[in-house]
Order: sequence, then structure tokens, then C-alpha cells
Amino acid sequence: MAKTHFFVLLWRYMNQPLFSRQSPATLNPQRFWYTYRVKYLERCWCQNFLPEEHFRNRG
Repeated sequence: MAKTHFFVLLWRYMNQPLFSRQSPATLNPQRFWYTYRVKYLERCWCQNFLPEEHFRNRG
């Protein structure tokens, strides 16, 4: 799984829009990784949370 995750991140890094004003390209891979994690956490934070009791069997 770690190998797949690496290739996904590499793919996202290599396919950044270069001349976009809305999302400027990050040329430093460490900075890209940092901003990727921040954006990922923001997306997770905005998702609706369903408590676990909705998924338990009631039997």
C-alpha cells in the first residue's frame, strides 16, 4: 500500500497545473507534501460524520 500511495502522490505532484492563478504549482516536493496533507485534512474535516451506532447490528 505504501508503494501505491507514493505513486499517487508522485502522480499528483507531476500533474500540477503550472500556470493556474487559483492553484499555483509547488515546485518543492516537501512543500507539496505539506500542502497536500493540509488540504486532505480540510476535506476530511468538512465531511459529515455518522456515529458508529448507525452501523451496528440491532439483534
